[in-house]
Amino acid sequence: MATTNDIKNGTVLKLDGQLWTIIEFQHVKPGKGGAFVRTKMKNVLSGKTVDKTFNAGLKIETANVDKRDMQYLYKDGEDFVFMDTSTYDQITVPAATVGDAADYMLESQSALVATNEGVPLYVELPPSVVLEITYTEPGLQGDRSTGGTKPATLETGAQIQVPLFLEQGTKVKVDTRDGSYLGRVND
Repeated sequence: MATTNDIKNGTVLKLDGQLWTIIEFQHVKPGKGGAFVRTKMKNVLSGKTVDKTFNAGLKIETANVDKRDMQYLYKDGEDFVFMDTSTYDQITVPAATVGDAADYMLESQSALVATNEGVPLYVELPPSVVLEITYTEPGLQGDRSTGGTKPATLETGAQIQVPLFLEQGTKVKVDTRDGSYLGRVND
């Protein structure tokens, strides 16, 4: 058990049997009345975000979340298999838990896997990854300055928008949070 004074960004709380991560918090001490803590919380499993206010000094239950660097090994049906790089233990993570991260994961890539009492909660990738374009329409000569984009399919099967001059086989840097094109990578 902890109190509202222990709240900081990234703290995981257990409320009504569900796990919530603190995204933002603010201790407020009004001129009149008792102090309170205003928080913005994200449900660890569903991703839903809510605002909640706690009275200062209130006892709250924190959850122990174990974040480990793991290596993505392979896809097993709908599930993804990760290996803990320090103990070589393997863990199976359901596709729903991996979510959009699957669009940017290649085999043997490392990722941060968060678990609570052995149950995988979410998978966190590095902010950007380098992937190869496996298919895109050919660009037209002279299209370099218009700033237009076209769809491109990456080696993971995900589709992103890239500048018109990029061609098939080009390696690009992709933002894993929103799937945006960050630049071309020269080998």
